Amino acid sequence: MAVKTVQYIFNGTTYTLTKNTSTGKYEATVTAPNKSSYSQTDHVLGGTVKATDEAGNTTTVDQTHTTLGAALKIRVKEKVAPVVSISSPSSGAYLTSTTPTIEFTVTDADSGVASAKITLDGTEITSVTKTAIAGGYKYTCTPTDALKDGKHTISITATDNDGNTSAAKTSTFTVDTVPPTLSITAPADKLITNKSTVTVTGKTDDITSKPVAVTINGTAVTVGADGTFSKDVTLVNGSNTITIIAKDKAGKTTTVVRTVTLDTAAPVIKSIALTPNPVDCGKTFVISVEVTD
Repeated sequence: MAVKTVQYIFNGTTYTLTKNTSTGKYEATVTAPNKSSYSQTDHVLGGTVKATDEAGNTTTVDQTHTTLGAALKIRVKEKVAPVVSISSPSSGAYLTSTTPTIEFTVTDADSGVASAKITLDGTEITSVTKTAIAGGYKYTCTPTDALKDGKHTISITATDNDGNTSAAKTSTFTVDTVPPTLSITAPADKLITNKSTVTVTGKTDDITSKPVAVTINGTAVTVGADGTFSKDVTLVNGSNTITIIAKDKAGKTTTVVRTVTLDTAAPVIKSIALTPNPVDCGKTFVISVEVTD
């Protein structure tokens, strides 16, 4: 009897195969599913071949068949790499800790995350804590050794169970453990003046966190490229406290306080006495003045 039909049932779809007259084999072009087979048993998908002759006799073979079953198993692999997201330190961050916590996530919507590799300044960190999250893992680690002040870069790659590796995800941050320098050239501390305005001048610097932000009594001041600054402060009669704060990008501060007294009231001469009066020629006399201020 002649073969009437050959069918292939795969992933819920039935395909009718056409005989290739050159080879005598029945063939069909099948589109693989959009999702990887990694989550399936043995990471493969099976199928069924059903052949029917003109008399209606049918032979069916599936992936459990002793001799032909293995040929029906197919591995479907995704081509999308995992997604890496760095939580901290964020790129451009300034930190005061020399052993900052590094956190990142890796997710893969299909075959799943197989591995992740993190390097810090080119050296791999091998001690990493991994916690399962939806679609992947959250990773946490710290530098093996304390970091020096300055810029540092972390780089992360991840591979899924189908062998796709992500492009490196990087974050460059700065460690700054030293507060900025701050010197005040004017006014002198405990200055007494009759001027209602005093000019505060000074200079600030920070090796790793330029430019440094400066406030005088809570008001931001423009800082030049060389670190110098100048601002007029209005005084009130009596004692005035002027607080100058320099703050670097890591949040470390240096504070200088100046006390300036404004005195606009002239002294009062209450009495004058010359003794003796009159005085003999060539003799001395004493002048006594009573003054208040």
